[in-house]
Parts: sequence; structure tokens; C-alpha cells
Amino acid sequence: MKTSTSWYSRIGSGALLGLLLTTACKDPVDDYVAPPTAPPVVATANWAARADSAQAALQQNFYVANDNYYRQNNAGQTNFNYWWQAHGLDILLDGFQRTSSADYLTRMRQLIQGAKAKNGNTYLNEFYDDMEWHALACLRAYEVTREAEYKNIATLLWDDIKLGWNEQQGGGIAWKKTQRSYKNTPANAPAAILAARLYMLDRNPDDLAWAQKIYSWQKAKLVDPANGEVWDGVNREGNNQIDKNWIFTYNQGTFIGAGVALYRATQQTSYLDDANRTAAYVLNNTQLSPGGVMKDEGSGDGGLFKGILVRYLTILATEPAVSATNRANYVSFLKFNGESLYSKGTRRPQYIFNSNWTALPGSNVDGSTQMSGVMMLEALADLQARNVL
Repeated sequence: MKTSTSWYSRIGSGALLGLLLTTACKDPVDDYVAPPTAPPVVATANWAARADSAQAALQQNFYVANDNYYRQNNAGQTNFNYWWQAHGLDILLDGFQRTSSADYLTRMRQLIQGAKAKNGNTYLNEFYDDMEWHALACLRAYEVTREAEYKNIATLLWDDIKLGWNEQQGGGIAWKKTQRSYKNTPANAPAAILAARLYMLDRNPDDLAWAQKIYSWQKAKLVDPANGEVWDGVNREGNNQIDKNWIFTYNQGTFIGAGVALYRATQQTSYLDDANRTAAYVLNNTQLSPGGVMKDEGSGDGGLFKGILVRYLTILATEPAVSATNRANYVSFLKFNGESLYSKGTRRPQYIFNSNWTALPGSNVDGSTQMSGVMMLEALADLQARNVL
């Protein structure tokens, strides 16, 4: 059998010794530079795709196709909540503006007809704040589509809402028609937004006067001048007391929205200053945002509260007049909340959301809670499309 020749025998012992001596006598290499280590590849979150999934889950699990409305929950409870439908319309508008899909337009028209039918074949309601939400959503729908029906609904509701103003508690719009002495932020801050947006659309000076009158009452009566904290209401129990312990995310959001709307209508920076002050309160208050994540405000109506704050804080974050520092802070806060919701508070692949954005939901989730989650993902998709996320 032929044996292989070793490396040693092929070069010879003398050559090997010379090679070793030569190598040993060379100066040590001290200028070696290691090649750079490639950074880990981090996939960019596709918030638009996540919003698509969230929209589909809302439609599949909460929408009653036969009657065209969003029901109470995903467990078969079919209760109709009038004001939730307005936010459903806003969510469909989010989807349409992001995708331009005509399917959203069809569902919008179906929803407003379904809401009217379930509300006794009228858009008018006992609660002024509920009508304001519908008016705001319909006005936005008109601004986006220019379909006259939406503007007609908003105008009908606005005419009725103005009747809620009275001089008890020094002014303000009542919470509901049968309790005119109780005034609160939910009935006034959205009304100021509505009036200011109507003015921007039609340039009717009467609308601007209403917006400023309502806003002035709201700020004087239900906003802490020191830090911008927004209180819920006054005279709820007939004792002229302000509910200073009722601190909800959506009250902060609607006052922020009112400040931005009045700034856009008037270019008076004091309104934008108010919005920034309240936004700073939200970002830094451990009761509202423990650990940086907006607090759990439960199911039912409370399930919608965070989504409302998200919507109006996003509007503030994208207002061109806001400073770069403030914008970065708002976007960072929104992103942190959205990432917490997505990674901790979302059951996937179903895309069902919890009211607590730091924990997985149970099997029974209210439509209001689901809507807030959709609003959060749509907001981040919008910010990502604007290249500010």
C-alpha cells in the first residue's frame, strides 16, 4: 500500500527549521484591525399591516352585518351603544384614508344608517356628548368624501347640541337633556372641537363664537391652571362640587383636541399652549400613565377612553406648529403605548385587544376596548406613513 508523504518530509527538516526561525524573528503585528461586526438586523414594524389585521378583527368579531352596527362584545352580547358607533365611523375613516379602499366607504354608509335605525330612526339623542361624537365623525366623513349626507347629519346634530347651553354653573353645555344643571368635559370639549371645525369648513363667525365660548367655560371651570389637568364635571350630585378625583384619559384628549382646533381656527398660540400643557401632564402623570402606559379604564364606555386620547394626541403630534422636542415626546409616548399593546395586550393571531395594554385579554372583550386598540394601531400607521415614527 502506498503511504502518503508527510508535510514535514516534503519540505525537509532544514527548511522547516529555517521557516520557524524566520517566523519567530518577525516583529509582532500590532496594527491588525478586526473587521466590523455586522449590527443585528431589526425588522421594522409594519404598523399598516397590523392596522389591517385590527380592522379585520373588529369587523369579524363585533359587527352585526344584518343590522349594521357594532355590538357590545365578541361573546354574543348584542347591546347597542349609540356613541360607540361614532367611533366606529372614525375608525372606518382611518382605514379609508390609509388605504383608499372603497370597501371602507360602503361600510361607512351602512354604519350610519344602522346607527340611526337602532337609535329609534333618528340621530338625535338624550345625551349631548353622544350626539357630539356622531357630529364630529360625520363632519370628518364629509371633509374626506364630500358626500352631503354626512354634512347634513352633522348640522342637524349641531343645531340640537347648541340647545344644551344654559347659564347654570356659569354656562356650559349640559351632559344630557333631562339633567341640565350637570356640566362636564365630555359634553363641552368635543363641542368646542366641533364648532371650531365647522368654522374652518364654512367660515361662519357664529360657529367660531360658539367654539370660543364653550372652550372658555371649559378651561375656566374644569381645567387646573397650574398643570393642565382636566377634571370630569361639576354638580353631578347637585352640590356644585367639581369631580377633581375623576381623572380620565379621554377628558385630557378632548381638551387637547379643542386646543388644537381653536389654534387652527384662530392662529392664537395660547390655545396650542393649553394643549401642550395638558399633553405634558398626560405624559408625566403616574396615575394616568403608570410606567408610561395609559391606565386600564375598564370595559364598557371606559374601554374607549384611551383611543380618544390617542386620536387627539396624534393630531397634536402632527400639528406643524408644535416644536420638534414636543413632537418627539408625543410620538415616543404613542409608540411606547402601541408597542406595549401589540406585544403584551394583544391576543394573536385573532388581534383581540385588552383594556389593560400590559396584559393579554380574556375571551370576552367589549367592542369599545377593541376600538381603542384599533385606534392605537391606526395612529402608529399614520405616524409611520408621515416618517415621524
